[in-house]
Amino acid sequence: MRTNKNDFAPTPPMGFNSWDCYGAGINEAQLLAIAAYMREHLLPFGWQYVVCDIQWYEPKARGVHYNKFTELCMDGYSRLIPAENRFPSAAGGKGFRPIADRIHGMGLKFGVHLMRGIPRQAVHANTPTVTPGVTARDIAQSYSVCPWNTDMYGVDPDAPGAQEYYDSVFALFAEWGVDYVKVDDIANTEYKPHAPYSAAREIEMMRRAIDRTGRPIVLSLSPGPAPIDAAFHLKQNANLWRMSGDFWDTPEALDEMFRLCERWYPHVSPGCWPDCDMLPLGVLSMADRDPAMRARKTRFTESEQRMLMTLWCIFRSPLMYGGEATLTDDFTLSLLTNRALLAIDQRSAGNRPLVSNEKEAVWTCLDETGAPVFACFNLTNEARTVVCPHGLAACSATELWTNEAVCLTEGETAIPLAARSCKVFRVSGSEE
Repeated sequence: MRTNKNDFAPTPPMGFNSWDCYGAGINEAQLLAIAAYMREHLLPFGWQYVVCDIQWYEPKARGVHYNKFTELCMDGYSRLIPAENRFPSAAGGKGFRPIADRIHGMGLKFGVHLMRGIPRQAVHANTPTVTPGVTARDIAQSYSVCPWNTDMYGVDPDAPGAQEYYDSVFALFAEWGVDYVKVDDIANTEYKPHAPYSAAREIEMMRRAIDRTGRPIVLSLSPGPAPIDAAFHLKQNANLWRMSGDFWDTPEALDEMFRLCERWYPHVSPGCWPDCDMLPLGVLSMADRDPAMRARKTRFTESEQRMLMTLWCIFRSPLMYGGEATLTDDFTLSLLTNRALLAIDQRSAGNRPLVSNEKEAVWTCLDETGAPVFACFNLTNEARTVVCPHGLAACSATELWTNEAVCLTEGETAIPLAARSCKVFRVSGSEE
């Protein structure tokens, strides 16, 4: 079936992902409660995906610490299925279909996480696949393993039945009504220094498998850092891919993201979204082993949170909220519902950096009306003035976080900024 995967995500996907708040341990009740919150508070602003992250097939999963070589839930064809003790509506072979139906009924879309490969449990037991006479052991690459999770072996792309196995996995997802799949252990080079981007052929197998379902399933690849010299291949096969490892709420991670965005911005295009990773905002780590870290608030200051949202939007990254949505406070909600910033993420053009160094950054774009937008960032721990080289005649502008009217002087404007803060301006007209 001929499809154009870019049509599946013409704008950066916006939604929720369960990793930052629940790790591997989210359950059905929690997921549906978050979906209900999104329907009421975030869907009107364009947030639509509800993504269940890793190990939904592991009955004892809890938090970010994996149980090694633990028992997984599989069907008769070596495919992972939801753990019924955590997702009771999956009983009787229904899989995620009941949850997907509930989420679709709220006007939202449903996504799942998938580890690259085939379950080691299936390989060790030599269980069947959908291809008659082909077992899990026949298509596995036993030397291709994830260094941080023991669930899977890689799939040998040259093995008879290998493509058919991936076809069957995504056909099952399509049968369940899945709209988005985050595939893990597949885009990074960090753990494979001697074989960078070694999973390229498995990515291609997944692309074919999705296209054969006839369902517009968005394909997201994790974790980063994805190799920039593979940008063409990524754009041919995926809708989004991670530029970094897991992004958490530290100043160092935020500063590094400015450097990554500077490298990757030429590759942003409809259906092809380099991904800054989830937004670690609000209440995080609901199941952390350390009581001091459990159900904690983001460590970013309020001004850093505005920096985060501004960079993600003016770069046009996918937006995936990582906090426990039902515990969202008013300030966090104000970040997620700033229509002017979200419109830049979804419908701007010409997004690029004008200034980028260790102390400051200035980005620009044109909004959906063609009006110039300029975002100025102070990356230091001291108040300083950032020069915005906008190249315009003297003009009036609006600061999009405060809605304050400002005047930009001809050519460039000195913008005073507090420590680790930003301002973003939309030009509204020339001065008389």
